Amino acid sequence: MIAPVETSSGKRQLHPLPKGLVEFYGLLAVLFVLVPEWMAGGALMGLREQRRGQLLPPSTQAWQRLPELRLASMNLAELRLLARHLRVWGYACLSRERLNMRLLRRLNRRKAL
Repeated sequence: MIAPVETSSGKRQLHPLPKGLVEFYGLLAVLFVLVPEWMAGGALMGLREQRRGQLLPPSTQAWQRLPELRLASMNLAELRLLARHLRVWGYACLSRERLNMRLLRRLNRRKAL
């Protein structure tokens, strides 16, 4: 690495940084970037082994009971599959928000019956 230094003539003259300083910066990069990544990866691997195949903790009662929460956890493909299962017509061209609204209405109607 080279650090710029101003001279009396106004031209920049480059002087190399000491090798020890460059190695120190490399050590800091490892400590502040790589070590936390390794720690996080190890923690996630430990959680996976404890869950026995489940990456996330089991859903709470409210998550299973409220359709709003269930729909919020689904991606667009899953929402469209649910719309197909519930026989919501025209679901393929709907945006996520409109599809959510229609699915909520349909689910609430089925719940009321």
